[in-house]
Amino acid sequence: MQLGIYSFVENTPDPATGKQLSPAERFNNLMEEIVLADQAGLDVFGIGEHHRPDYLVSSPAVVLGAAAVRTKRIRLTSAVTVLSSDDPVRVYQDFATVDQLSGGRAEIMAGRGSFIESFPLFGYDLVEYDELFDEKLRLLLTLREKERTTWSGKHRPALNGLGVYPRSFQERLPVWVAVGGTPQSVVRAAVLGLPMALAIIGGTPERFVPFAELYRKTQTNIGNASAPLSLSINSHGFIADDAQQARDLYYGPYAQTMGRIGRERGWPPPSRAAFDAECSPRGAVLAGSPQEVIDKILYEYELFRMDRFLIQFSVGTMPHAAMMRCIELYGTVVAPAVRKAVAATR
Repeated sequence: MQLGIYSFVENTPDPATGKQLSPAERFNNLMEEIVLADQAGLDVFGIGEHHRPDYLVSSPAVVLGAAAVRTKRIRLTSAVTVLSSDDPVRVYQDFATVDQLSGGRAEIMAGRGSFIESFPLFGYDLVEYDELFDEKLRLLLTLREKERTTWSGKHRPALNGLGVYPRSFQERLPVWVAVGGTPQSVVRAAVLGLPMALAIIGGTPERFVPFAELYRKTQTNIGNASAPLSLSINSHGFIADDAQQARDLYYGPYAQTMGRIGRERGWPPPSRAAFDAECSPRGAVLAGSPQEVIDKILYEYELFRMDRFLIQFSVGTMPHAAMMRCIELYGTVVAPAVRKAVAATR
């Protein structure tokens, strides 16, 4: 199983100190985190796209390009690229460039987006939310197959045999579809034969099992069993030397961020009791000691038989030293134990 990290590169005031880093400081910390993840033996680092003041990255490919020249082996992916409000031609070009810079380590994780700011920013209508994504995803898949493309659609000017450059280093640039629990999105990933990333950021993981089953069953039913059927589980979490330290460090930034988003969406405010329940052995949040995180990943492996597991350690602003220790523990303690246990089941 591949193990990795994804980040939205938040830059908000530290809830403990009130201090907020400059964008340059936060980006410097991020590069150190990605380099350490690579050195610690982790498999994947993902960067999310947002167009809000609390998150710094509006163009994941730019950041991943910088990371590409500072790392050796870790795969570099968006998490996600908001394809609905972007141009698939430009997305392909950007990630093909990252792929060349990294020697074949780039991926695209395409999604419809959990925030809506990019739609008015780039002149798109939210009424066409799903239609935009479907058309642009299909164009992106066409672009990665052929150097010259003839295509026409509703939401972008036609391509009449035009070449798209540069081409990727890999023969086929990997494209994942990120879903948040919508059956139609699951079916689309399966029908297109694409690997799927399933976000589980609250509740109990068990309730998401039907989505993994739907994904696999759909591929079987349409006779697409030869397509690469890969599943990633993406969740929130944090690792420290002991469980109490991990949860105490994580709760303040987590509650600040989830509370802010909750106020926008009408969710109830977070509480420590609810957070601790999410951190329990059957909860969705992986905040704890290395052994607790090992146990929870393996529990979810029993449920999903996933091929990849990504954790978002920085739901809110975390102290950089604590983040670096978290990544070190993940790469040198958690990941080897999980890989060994999973290998023993095969």
